[in-house]
Amino acid sequence: MYALKNKVQLIGNLGNAPEIKNMEDGKKMARFNVATNEKYKNANGEKITETTWHNLVAWGKVAEIAEKYLLKGSEVVIEGKLINRSYVDKDGIKKYISEVQVNELLLLDSKPTA
Repeated sequence: MYALKNKVQLIGNLGNAPEIKNMEDGKKMARFNVATNEKYKNANGEKITETTWHNLVAWGKVAEIAEKYLLKGSEVVIEGKLINRSYVDKDGIKKYISEVQVNELLLLDSKPTA
């Protein structure tokens, strides 16, 4: 049950191709975002679609898979954990960010579109 304490699962579409960085230690990192959509009817019976964007980061082998196979618009399933961190921007202001650290990645598209 310990693994269930911080677990995120998302199914959505990539907003852009992953941004890949090769770190000094030789490790690869991929940053990308995924949009998830929730559809429902409001009180007036109108169909509403709410889109939420999620920031994701992948390391190592998962980053290599993301670099090789993911394209803008790709439909993916991801599993990972929620990470909260802070940094100081160029103006000296402390910023906070939440992102999903991807542990598993599954491409739902049947074949690459490009």
